Amino acid sequence: MAVAGYVIYNPLAGTGKDIDEISLLDLYFQEELKYYRVDEVDYKRLFNVLSDDDYVVLCGGDGTLNRFINDLDGIDIGNEIYYYPIGSGNDFAADFGKEKGCNPFSIREYLNDLPTVTVNDNTYRFLNGVGYGIDGYCCAVGDRLRSKKNKSVNYTSIAIKGLLRHYRPTCATVCVDGKRYKYNNVWLAPTMHGMHYGGGMVPAPYQTRGSGSLSVMIFCGKSRLKTLCIFPSIFKGRHIKHKNSVKVHSGKNISVSFDRPTPLQIDGETILNVTEYTARI
Repeated sequence: MAVAGYVIYNPLAGTGKDIDEISLLDLYFQEELKYYRVDEVDYKRLFNVLSDDDYVVLCGGDGTLNRFINDLDGIDIGNEIYYYPIGSGNDFAADFGKEKGCNPFSIREYLNDLPTVTVNDNTYRFLNGVGYGIDGYCCAVGDRLRSKKNKSVNYTSIAIKGLLRHYRPTCATVCVDGKRYKYNNVWLAPTMHGMHYGGGMVPAPYQTRGSGSLSVMIFCGKSRLKTLCIFPSIFKGRHIKHKNSVKVHSGKNISVSFDRPTPLQIDGETILNVTEYTARI
């Protein structure tokens, strides 16, 4: 039986403008390719019919990957899995020094032993990180803007407006492997499995994927202007030099609670009205 490739694509990736890039896969792979929309796939049925040498190609961004690993939970993966990053957010690819539209690369080894996050009594697996604070707020605002107009969203602009006026920081309680910390005026409190999230931010620059631990970064600041001045350095991971404003803790079991509900994002997927989360690996 001839080897076949099964392409699973998100038609909304990159706000739907990058769908034409999927046709380039016919030039990259020599085998026959079969195409399926991500919202039309029954993964259990798909992996039951695959031959040993068949492979799957995932096309989209971090949200597409997140949906895949959660829909696939409990299904043993014996076939090769490739990833073709063409989404509006490609932070998973960035961890490997790859950019949007790069050649598809194998990711099967990175889909095992993934961390989980429990939010509002639901548990999800994640690849990159869990954002809580103004990053979750930015995702919520971005989702709202995208629902009104099918255009790319400028998350940096949303973050700046939030820092200057719209977003109100919180008090946070952070527990890492049983050790408890309390912080005031918290803008960000993400827990990271990889290094990148939020379209290129590096909240925990020393976090290593596959290390067996997670990193939580707490970004505090009473002054909006000072916080805004420090914020751009997060795109290079240099914010951690501001030790009065930024703390990083590593561990296997991390919980964060805020004194009021805020949006949270998991690999770019938004959950509203969250007061706490617990991440484990």
